[in-house]
Amino acid sequence: MKKQAYLLIPFLLLIGCAPQKKRLYSWGHYDGASYYYLKNNDEKSTKLLMDSYKEIIEKQTGLRGVVPPGIYADYGFLLIQQKQTEEGKAMLKKEVELYPESKVFIDRILKSLN
Repeated sequence: MKKQAYLLIPFLLLIGCAPQKKRLYSWGHYDGASYYYLKNNDEKSTKLLMDSYKEIIEKQTGLRGVVPPGIYADYGFLLIQQKQTEEGKAMLKKEVELYPESKVFIDRILKSLN
């Protein structure tokens, strides 16, 4: 029994020293900002969420090196709500470029804006 314990200890030490896996996408402060926005839905929370989107878009450190799915679409929708229609449409189009499977959904939004 002691012999097995001596073999197990170095193995456990090696596991504890293993590098952490890098995530596929980096989300920045999105979860806190989105929760705050959904809870309060005021000017301050909207600005915080928009800043979070900008950070995710500008500083993507995930394994894929691209913006996570839905970020361009959400950011574009918020921009449209803030009366920044052209910039919002550009973000929606970027979502389709990066994730073609979203085309049907995004096309509906763009059609309703026209």
